[in-house]
Amino acid sequence: MNFLTIGHRGVMGVEPENTLRSFTAAERAGLDMIELDLHLSRDGALVVMHDEYVDRTTDGTGPIAERTLAELRALDAGREERVPVFEEVLDAVSLPLQAEIKDVAAARVLAEVMTARDLAGRVEVSSFHDEAVAEIARLVPGVRTALIASRYGTDVVDRAVAVGAGTLCLNIRRLTLEIVERARKADLRIIGWVVNTQDHLRLVRALGLDGATTDYPEIKRTGRFTA
Repeated sequence: MNFLTIGHRGVMGVEPENTLRSFTAAERAGLDMIELDLHLSRDGALVVMHDEYVDRTTDGTGPIAERTLAELRALDAGREERVPVFEEVLDAVSLPLQAEIKDVAAARVLAEVMTARDLAGRVEVSSFHDEAVAEIARLVPGVRTALIASRYGTDVVDRAVAVGAGTLCLNIRRLTLEIVERARKADLRIIGWVVNTQDHLRLVRALGLDGATTDYPEIKRTGRFTA
């Protein structure tokens, strides 16, 4: 399998994260896949934003869950970009997507969209939460899923297997050869995050990972020369 380079919230190192501007820039840069984050608005829209609160990435304040989609649309998400919904991203770019869900409620709404638009082949669903991964797998037959972990031990492999995930997305700062070997024995794909420097890239290539999530498009251009 080719080494995958995944754009983290688009190319958040150079464009406002989780915006259509960032996603289209990732596609133009030739990245293989785009990672994004999903929350539910007060009226149940699949809003593309990382944090639970709008404060860091927009000119507003407060929780996403307490705002309607119309209220979220009124915010500036950076460089006059609007907060997008998942369906807009599907239409704006053609790349495969890795959609991170924060909870079971988001899994259920995402499942409806994926079923209606037949997205099991295009969208891999990821989460830090085991129950959310299990729920999307139950609701969307054939969906590819990934378990994300930041602080973890070798048990992360058992967790992924238990919920039927095919991929582990792991913080490279805690990654060890033992975990990689255990994951391989379980036939799991491994993506490292966040890979923003040549040293990071050399590490994930030396460990034989399947890909890297990055904030910068330059990683794609240099990745094939790094082993």
